[in-house]
Amino acid sequence: MALQRVVLASQSPRRKQLLEWAEIPFDIIVRNTDESYPPGLPTDVIPIHIARQKALAVKECSEYKMYKANATIVAADTVVVLDNVIIGKPKDREDAIDILSSLSGKKHLVITGVVILHEGENETAFADITEVWFHPVTTSEIAYYVDKYRPFDKAGAYAIQEYIGVTGIKRINGDFYNVMGLPVSRVLQALNKLG
Repeated sequence: MALQRVVLASQSPRRKQLLEWAEIPFDIIVRNTDESYPPGLPTDVIPIHIARQKALAVKECSEYKMYKANATIVAADTVVVLDNVIIGKPKDREDAIDILSSLSGKKHLVITGVVILHEGENETAFADITEVWFHPVTTSEIAYYVDKYRPFDKAGAYAIQEYIGVTGIKRINGDFYNVMGLPVSRVLQALNKLG
């Protein structure tokens, strides 16, 4: 199977790892992007909106324009939603502890929005939703995790593949890799349809 080389519009090491595991050939181009969104946007549309902004920023940059065939751009954004409220990346240690304490013993949603721009024009966009249930987690376990793993670049202040995910998650309903930051099998299916 020979896939066209893609451009990943993300500096996330987890998204990079997932594309490598799926053996999708790619380069990385990232541009600073406004991650705000219009008020009233449905929760599952917000990460698609932000992913689209990331894809369009890369499309307009000179580095991308050097690709001969306008390589396909893959952009993604992940949000964590608890009780219909979006939880972003923690501001600091205390915020991370507060976020994880609020997730403890409860169900939340992880929504990843994906935008694929093919040849700079044709857009495929979707959101993948995974339900995640946490066991009750103690304050000392949370503090240990935050101090050791420093999850300040992660929506919801955790990574499913790290200590707090391995020990604290009771179950999930949906794509595990979506919680890592990219529903990679769905991305691969979309890329295959592009030929």
